[in-house]
Amino acid sequence: MAEMVYRTLPHGGEKISVIGLGMGSIHHAGTREVEQTVRAALDAGVNLFDFIPSDAVAFEGYARALRGQRERAMLQIHLGADYSSGKYGWTTNAKVARREFEARLALLGTDYADFGFIHCIDEDADFDRVMNGGIWDYACRLKERGAIRHLAFSTHSVSIARRFLATGEMDLGMFSLNPMYDYTDESAYGKGATDERAALYREFERAGVGITVMKAFAGGQMLDERTSPFGRALTQAQCIQYALDRPGVVSVLPGVRGKWDLDDILAYLDASPEQRDYAELGKLVPVGGKPACVYCNHCQPCPQGIAIGLANKYYDLARLGDAMAADHYRELEHHASECVECGHCDKRCPFGVAQGARMGEIAAYFGE
Repeated sequence: MAEMVYRTLPHGGEKISVIGLGMGSIHHAGTREVEQTVRAALDAGVNLFDFIPSDAVAFEGYARALRGQRERAMLQIHLGADYSSGKYGWTTNAKVARREFEARLALLGTDYADFGFIHCIDEDADFDRVMNGGIWDYACRLKERGAIRHLAFSTHSVSIARRFLATGEMDLGMFSLNPMYDYTDESAYGKGATDERAALYREFERAGVGITVMKAFAGGQMLDERTSPFGRALTQAQCIQYALDRPGVVSVLPGVRGKWDLDDILAYLDASPEQRDYAELGKLVPVGGKPACVYCNHCQPCPQGIAIGLANKYYDLARLGDAMAADHYRELEHHASECVECGHCDKRCPFGVAQGARMGEIAAYFGE
């Protein structure tokens, strides 16, 4: 198997594996299988784990796997996940959230969470309750004491993500991200219009807040042509690559039911560029309004040597007020002003962007 690839957390500088491990379905495995799966993930270079199973039965195997090697794992532990019934539950009650968070730390034999998550907030009323009802203050106190290394949040909502980003305190956000949620209204998890979601990813990147991706396969719907809203299935490798190509994303955390699922997901590392290529989405995605560049680089190679995806990315970020993005653009070896409108990129863009015209727009913006 190819070596794991790592990305850098903007705030903190930790190296995070591009493949993480979700836990939503791990309770389907027995204790021994859970332990073996987590150990196999660690041995494969996975170092980011989301500690939020659907059933508390998974905890024992997880704890066993981490004994003696806690330093190899970065854990996402959630404030607002309630396992007092033995099953997953959700709460905005500060007393319950605190009790359950401390129970997770004790179970793992650790005195800190790498990422302390404000858990699964999708409504404004719940955001206000969490931020003003004790959970947020508790999280900040833990951060000051070092019991939480990084403050983080999870949501499915564009508007709620923006409210969290506006605090200026977050280092990481977990967001539901896949083509189905980005380009259709087929799911309640895909909250936010296409252009709003695309803009949000750039806002994460501009704020220096990493994204960890949940629901990369839309609960498996993207992997089956019978349930895919596009009438055609994508592979796991295509879905993972799609997520990793979005701005701000540092890791994708698919849920696994056991080691067999883990093996399937890690096969991404050995997949060829052709096997990861999701260009066919351009024929399937009903992009509303003006076609937008998603920085996928399917337009490459440019005959003039322009890094078209990066030029677009820095342009979009600069328009949002990111001064560093403008500097990064100017440091590119070739610039939009060098475009001769040969049409090569226009023909290759799977999303229908008129890149030749856009190069003129970018050159004008940067005064070239």
